[in-house]
Amino acid sequence: MDILFLGIVIFLFILAVFDLSVGVSNDAVNFLSSAVGSRAASFKRIVIVAAIGVFIGAAMSNGMMDIARHGIFRPSNLSFYDVTAIFMAVMVTDIILLDIFNSLGMPTSTTVSMVFELLGAAFVVAMFKMAAPESDLAVGDLINAEKALSVIVGIFLSVAIAFIFGTVVQFLARVIFTFEYKSRLKWKIGLFGGIACTAIIYFMLIKGIKDLTIMTPDVKAWISSHSAIILCGCMLFFTMLMQLLHALRVNVLKVIVLLGTFSLAMAFAGNDLVNFIGVPLTSLYSYQDFMNSGGGDPHSFMMTSLNESASTPFYYLIGAGMIMVVSLATSKKARRVTQTTVGLSAQSQGDEMFGSSRLGRSLVRATINISSWISDHIPDSVKKWVAGRMDATMAQPEDGASFDLVRGSVNLMLAAMLIAFGTSLKLPLSTTFVTFMVAMGTSLADKAWGRESAVFRITGVISVIGGWFITAGVAFIGAGIVVSLMHLGGAPVMIAGGLIALTLLIRSNIRFRKAKKESQNDTLFQTILSTDDQSEIWPLFNIYVNEKERMFLQFAAEAYHDVTTGFLTDNVKILSKAEKALNTEKEVLKSQRRKLTLCLRRVAPKIAIEKNAWFHLSNNMALSITHCLIDINDVCKEHVDNNFRPIPPEFISECNSIQTRITDVLKESVSAVDDSNPEKIDLLRQRCETIKADLTKYTHRLYNHLQDGDADNMTVLYVYLNLLQESQELVTSLRKMLRAVGKLNLAPRMYRSFTQPS
Repeated sequence: MDILFLGIVIFLFILAVFDLSVGVSNDAVNFLSSAVGSRAASFKRIVIVAAIGVFIGAAMSNGMMDIARHGIFRPSNLSFYDVTAIFMAVMVTDIILLDIFNSLGMPTSTTVSMVFELLGAAFVVAMFKMAAPESDLAVGDLINAEKALSVIVGIFLSVAIAFIFGTVVQFLARVIFTFEYKSRLKWKIGLFGGIACTAIIYFMLIKGIKDLTIMTPDVKAWISSHSAIILCGCMLFFTMLMQLLHALRVNVLKVIVLLGTFSLAMAFAGNDLVNFIGVPLTSLYSYQDFMNSGGGDPHSFMMTSLNESASTPFYYLIGAGMIMVVSLATSKKARRVTQTTVGLSAQSQGDEMFGSSRLGRSLVRATINISSWISDHIPDSVKKWVAGRMDATMAQPEDGASFDLVRGSVNLMLAAMLIAFGTSLKLPLSTTFVTFMVAMGTSLADKAWGRESAVFRITGVISVIGGWFITAGVAFIGAGIVVSLMHLGGAPVMIAGGLIALTLLIRSNIRFRKAKKESQNDTLFQTILSTDDQSEIWPLFNIYVNEKERMFLQFAAEAYHDVTTGFLTDNVKILSKAEKALNTEKEVLKSQRRKLTLCLRRVAPKIAIEKNAWFHLSNNMALSITHCLIDINDVCKEHVDNNFRPIPPEFISECNSIQTRITDVLKESVSAVDDSNPEKIDLLRQRCETIKADLTKYTHRLYNHLQDGDADNMTVLYVYLNLLQESQELVTSLRKMLRAVGKLNLAPRMYRSFTQPS
């Protein structure tokens, strides 16, 4: 039994190493997005600054370990076996939860999952303890309800606090600096930099350094008693330093953004380290305490020692910091910083990653009405003054940046202060929650959510927050189920749970690598949006459109072949697979239409006006072809899935001929789009007319057959009739799409005539 518990501790440490490496890669966006979005420095320099912050923050995170020890449950009334089952259930559930949420593409939070897994597992174990006949324990004797409630409230309250503070602070900063900030920094930047740097010193050092293992009590006492002097000195020193740097033509805002990146990375490591190593370290201490007592019955040895505050050896923290730094520096996932936060907070309208929702539309409509009411009750002089200070058309972002350095600095400094303050209170605030909501608040204050993008961005915010709440519920229930199985099943279930977690861990990594290869960044789209040279935009746009058309036609050829093959061979698996692919393609086309529309807006107006109709015709026909394929597949799948009669032999040859001819014309359309050959496109359109005429003949022939009253095959013949009619509509849509493709192509000499001034 002792070997089993030692194996569990080792297993938890292996998972902790994985969590450290993957966690810092997944959460890199939390402290990199503002610096990357504002283009404060090269990505390499940003990563170096963040790595230093992560390392120092890891060394300062000692006090947070108390959450895993006695922050959720009361260990004095729990046995060593109870605590081990809780910790094992937390880690296994965390792996399963991560795998499920990654598969569904839903957002999650390591802080929320850890806290609610601990709470769910401890709650179920408490139920078992209270249900025992000899027990006289109450819930309050087993669950630290007061502390657990403060942790939960702290996590979710941080959403509202971060958003409100982000909105208010950014509004004040924008009123002070305006969007045309570069000409207004002369005497303001020193004070702004002094406040920002002093806040960092206070929250990151004074509040954090007292928990550093190497600090002596005398040094801690001196810092605590001289806090006011230190703050005043820092304020004076940094104000003068920032003013001097500005006089030397150093971009102080870039310095603040990099300092903010450092501080936020430091806060991330200090606050989130407990999510990765808190549980394994506590399990190690529990095992050591159990073995030092001589072992014995794990069910009767109570874990009173966990009531003491954690004193984590410094080398554990240094080791964790080194793993996090190496992961940040080498992880390809960290280098491909996710664009969710940047996209939802970008100043200019771009590719919106989220669709529209009823709740989002309602909130936008309500906000517009409230804004109109407020505007009607504000004096015109005040409105005019505020409008002059908040003129977004005068924005001065760096080249290629999504927002300017003023907002980038506020994002980082405010998020770092809020997280560090939560850390100082021993509350495990979610770094993801705070950084994301601060960024959303500052973007709202900066009027980045225009009428054409607000509904999409609000839907995105709702989706992310909804994912966090789902995480909480699933983590609580999941950990409760797992710990109940382990509590009842004993060692075999614990071993099985560990094997399942490892299997899912390996599968998740394989799936991520596969998805990374399949989903490359759409660099051409980003190039079109960032290019200012009008002579380059249309050729790039033309290449982009042709590539998307070619990919769609290739997909349509494969999908039509699969659908008709599934119907002819009575294979429901092929039809089910085609159904998923078609539904995915429909959403891809909707997203693609928005992307291409954004690109078209950047094309020279004369070309955009002429080509607009043909572009929309091409996209609409692609959607029409997809709907035809979906309609064919739905009817065929229902027929085959119900095990009805297959298609009669006399129609198989005819159906095979239709399949071959339509698949071939779709495939040849791919090469026609590649070549941009008008003659080839005209020949394909003529072939479409011929196929359409033949389908009409086949349809009339089938009408006659149905009128003869073939009762046995009536059901399958109606399915075949639907296939013929939808195929005819598909070919008609393809013919129109080819016409649009031919009209969209434009010779370079014609393009130059549009772009050159008359």
